[in-house]
Amino acid sequence: AMERLVERLEKAVERLESVCQGPGMCGDGSAKGVAQYVQAFDALLAGPVAEYIKISKDVGGDVQKHAEMVHAGLMSERALLVVASQHQQPAENAFSALLKPISEQIQVVQNFREKNRGSKLFNHLSAVSESIPALGWVAMAPKPGPYVKEMTDAAMFYTNRILKEYKDVDKKQVDWVKAYLSIWTELQAYIKEYHTTGLTWSKTGPVATEGAKAAPSAPAGAAPPPPGPPPPPAPVSSSTDDSASRSALFAQINRGEGITSGLRHVSDDMKTHKNPALKNQGGPVRSGPKPFTAPKPACNANPSQTTSPKAPPLLELEGKKWRVENQENATNLVISDTELKQVAYVFKCTNSTLQIKGKINSITLDNCKKLGLVFDDVVGIVEIINSRDVKVQVMGKVPTISINKTDGCHVYLSQSSLDCEIVSAKSSEMNVLIPTEGGDFTEFPVPEQFKTVWNGQKLVTTVTEIAG
Repeated sequence: AMERLVERLEKAVERLESVCQGPGMCGDGSAKGVAQYVQAFDALLAGPVAEYIKISKDVGGDVQKHAEMVHAGLMSERALLVVASQHQQPAENAFSALLKPISEQIQVVQNFREKNRGSKLFNHLSAVSESIPALGWVAMAPKPGPYVKEMTDAAMFYTNRILKEYKDVDKKQVDWVKAYLSIWTELQAYIKEYHTTGLTWSKTGPVATEGAKAAPSAPAGAAPPPPGPPPPPAPVSSSTDDSASRSALFAQINRGEGITSGLRHVSDDMKTHKNPALKNQGGPVRSGPKPFTAPKPACNANPSQTTSPKAPPLLELEGKKWRVENQENATNLVISDTELKQVAYVFKCTNSTLQIKGKINSITLDNCKKLGLVFDDVVGIVEIINSRDVKVQVMGKVPTISINKTDGCHVYLSQSSLDCEIVSAKSSEMNVLIPTEGGDFTEFPVPEQFKTVWNGQKLVTTVTEIAG
């Protein structure tokens, strides 16, 4: 698997190099005409980044492999900075394509941690994996700096664990923490100086396109390199639903509370399905700027694909797995013909309700928002992961419910499932509702805050009630 990752890395770097043709631009910081902010980024690479990579080599193992992936991500970022320093800001869809190598590299770094949960250095992998989305600052406006700080704080949750474990044991580990965190603190200072409200593009030069090349500036005396192959065509999805694909690239990166703060509340009289008169007004119902439409690729072998960037909604039985995917505003989904050996996997469903009748093995909700699930009996586990604002009601029995990386989760238990175990991690706003004799429910919050003390033999953790 490692070889495959390295191959992917090399491909990503090659792709970037095709984006910024010419050795002067993507390799050699001393080339003439390199923008000041690219030189400043090179200083960051030569300082804290080089230090982090050096110490990661000393630590070795998974940490060293991870550092190579992080380095590739930073080089992708440098390539984008070079393009921005020589081009005017592109349309949204071309920008998504330029961001793709960075978002893919973030994914590579995060997948490495997921695949190595048994690693002795798992806290190191977690510190890096939780903060690497900071590379996405180039897509953030108007506050890229605070965004990077938020990611740095996410790393510190884990680096504090490393410091605790190694503080008086291994100085090298302590140095590793300092070097790694200093990358992000220096990046914040760098952003503050050169890109305060978002990535700074050139005021002159051509408008950047999907395959924007940085102007070659080979070192003096060297023949310019032959032009490389054209950049590979972007995968169908990236050239279609431009602003959405860009948001999607960084959505998983930035799941913070802030996401919903800019949304307007849509009242019933503004909804076409509740107010049919709106449909007949002739004018467009949607407000706000019209989304960019992607230019049609010149030679597209399969045109039908480009018109539907949205994944199709699914509700089907595949072998033993019920797949319920990409459902939106579907308020009466029902699975009734169930068997004990079947599992249900509910993915990316929004504003919908699903009822599962009968007794099945397990249910997983993944990446769902505003979803209501009602089920009869589960013999294994009900898992809720990466979701927001979900309500789950058991009518019969379930032994275990697991809630992970989820904000806003209401679990309604039945009289016969009161002995259910609820396991939660990295989640907030969880409530368990217990049935009363009158048929109502009483709501109990699940603790999110804990206090841990060393009692001389071991760590003792107790729940702390949040004051106020």
